[in-house]
Amino acid sequence: MMYTKLIFKNAKRSGKDYLIYIVTMTLCVTLFYAFLSISSTHYHPTIGAEYNISLLAGGMKLAICGISLLLLFLIHYVNRFMLRKKQSEFAVEATLGMEQKTIGLLFFGETFFLLIFSVSVGILLGMVVSQVITAMLLASFGEPYAFSWSFFPDTVLLTVGFFVVCQILVGVGNVRILNKSRIIELMTANRQNEKPLHKSRWMPMICIFYGIMLLWMLEVGAVKYHFYFDPRYPLPVKLMYWGNVLFPAVTLLWAIAVSFLHRKIGFSPYLCGLLAGAVLTAIPIFSIAELEKAYFLGFDAPTLNQYLLFGVADILFIISAVMYLSNAALLYWKESKVSRKYHNTSLFLFGQLSSKLATNTKTMTIICVTLTFSICLFVIAPVLTGWSLGYLDSRAVYDIQISSRYNDVYEVENLPDTDYEEITAFIEQNNIEIKDDLTFSEYLPQKSDFHQRVKYDFPPLAIALKDYNAVRKMLGYEPIILKKDEFATHWHSAAEDKDIENYIAEHTLLETDAGTLKLSENAVFQEPVGESIYNLYTDVVYIIPDEIAQVLLPVQSNRFVMTQYPLPFKTAEMLEQLLGRSYPEDPDKDNLAGYSTTVRTTEVNRIIALNFILKASLIYGAIVLMVMCLTVLALQQLLDAEKNNYRFSVLRKMGVEEKDLHTLVLKQLGVWFGMPITAAIVVAMIVIVYFLQSVSAEISAYIGCGALMRQIGIIVGIFALLLSCYFLSTWLLFQRSIRSNSDSVR
Repeated sequence: MMYTKLIFKNAKRSGKDYLIYIVTMTLCVTLFYAFLSISSTHYHPTIGAEYNISLLAGGMKLAICGISLLLLFLIHYVNRFMLRKKQSEFAVEATLGMEQKTIGLLFFGETFFLLIFSVSVGILLGMVVSQVITAMLLASFGEPYAFSWSFFPDTVLLTVGFFVVCQILVGVGNVRILNKSRIIELMTANRQNEKPLHKSRWMPMICIFYGIMLLWMLEVGAVKYHFYFDPRYPLPVKLMYWGNVLFPAVTLLWAIAVSFLHRKIGFSPYLCGLLAGAVLTAIPIFSIAELEKAYFLGFDAPTLNQYLLFGVADILFIISAVMYLSNAALLYWKESKVSRKYHNTSLFLFGQLSSKLATNTKTMTIICVTLTFSICLFVIAPVLTGWSLGYLDSRAVYDIQISSRYNDVYEVENLPDTDYEEITAFIEQNNIEIKDDLTFSEYLPQKSDFHQRVKYDFPPLAIALKDYNAVRKMLGYEPIILKKDEFATHWHSAAEDKDIENYIAEHTLLETDAGTLKLSENAVFQEPVGESIYNLYTDVVYIIPDEIAQVLLPVQSNRFVMTQYPLPFKTAEMLEQLLGRSYPEDPDKDNLAGYSTTVRTTEVNRIIALNFILKASLIYGAIVLMVMCLTVLALQQLLDAEKNNYRFSVLRKMGVEEKDLHTLVLKQLGVWFGMPITAAIVVAMIVIVYFLQSVSAEISAYIGCGALMRQIGIIVGIFALLLSCYFLSTWLLFQRSIRSNSDSVR
């Protein structure tokens, strides 16, 4: 009982010291509960009979719990900070005769009590934040959101169990550390110096690794230049090829030559040369995505992935080098102007920053890389999921759709000729009301094209004008008109305007088995009409007069059905299973047609569930990584405040006013938070711009720039909110630490 009172007394007395711990744990619990709430067995949102969230619950639970294992590291780090902060107090207690095992158990009790407090507050906040997750889910299903206060006992038990187990694992480790520690070690822990930067081997090891990557870049660049370079390429493409050979070669030559002389010139100038080479090497690498869009370079997917890997390696090295050289840059900037060095408390500030950068560069680098990854996850998440959901609108246009594929059929007589009577029987058996029902064929302009089986060179299919207008009518579009000797084209919604213009310019005439057709004046249409009307690896369909179509070879049979009301999920599942048995995608026998079937209800459920799991997991992972980085930054500064209390007390004795001390602390925290965050934002912007350029057509077709900018605005708001919470908490605790020490000195 006495120890219990002591635990509560210590926790209450040290409440302000534990502020970062409480903020961090509360945030983690809030996020964990909010994201897991939709996987609860008691979660039943109103989304209609055509949707089923059971597909979502299991995947969300696995994804969120898996990502949450990162929190074990965070809990461990925060506990170690609190342990280091209270070591001198533990030493006094041990000197007075208290057993170290008892001290460890008391510390465990304090942290466990604060964990329970944080979990309680976090669950309450999680109930509020879960409404945001519910709104995201309902928006994915196209349903309106209405606030409803809800409590999920199974999610509460899972949340409490997860964090209690994590705290017990970490707490047992803390007790063991205290048991093994000597009293003198506890008393002098705050006086131990950190390892100097010049004695650390991590940057030389990174340079060796980057040298190996440069050798690989040089080999790949030389091979691609030999096999792909064409003197007829425009100047930007030539510069890209030359740069991918020249810059890695020069940088590698510098790395090898100067490595033998680095004792004479110093490691920092050597690293500056490597940094300049890395920046130059990154320019042609990141230009490939834009040049690939403008010109046909012929690079396959493995080659593009290789250059993406090279770009990532360049970025990681640049971040590491910039962080390593930041101390030297700070010293150079300080010494470059005497008035800057001795202005007010600048000399003290430079000393504080320099001493910390000289020992914590490795930590800063890891934080910067992790923050960069977190920001990229934040931006990529809505792009990937928006792309997929936008593609769903183009893929699942009809309630029921089925199309045959001739590409695996090698004899004309084996082409299917069916009206898909199983669908008709199923509709009648289940009393499904039909709004529109269309069965039609697509044709090859020339029969000789039937035997064209080169993977990326399949011929575009042709559709009769009456069938095309019937499809447009089903989807609410106006019909088109063609003359008897004309043809038009319908393009995939993701096809780019430049590609369409080039194709139209080169194909003003269409040769068919029934004669030659000329291009219509109004020849390009691009409304979403489904994916199945296109041949494999093509983005265009020819629209031809009905009389011409009657002469051509029909190779693909389609049936599109629009129901009066959305199919219930169970009915759609039964239909999908029936179509899978009757019209398999990959038939067991060769020389038989395969079929592409889509039932809108099941397809929408499946895609929305997978997309929401992906989006929620990426956002949750990004927030967890961001919280980890901000927590480490905050704790590093608070440890610095503990160690340097005496310095600030000396400033007070020298007559420095409190206002100037506040400004000094604000500048120190601004630099310490600002440097890795600014570097991470700059690098993340480069990566994000590269990524957005590579998928710009998909963004335009499926997402829209306005929607993307709104999502990025939300991301910026979340980041600003987290940064404000941690910066303000750190500033308050830092001020309290140096003020309390000053009071004790007096």
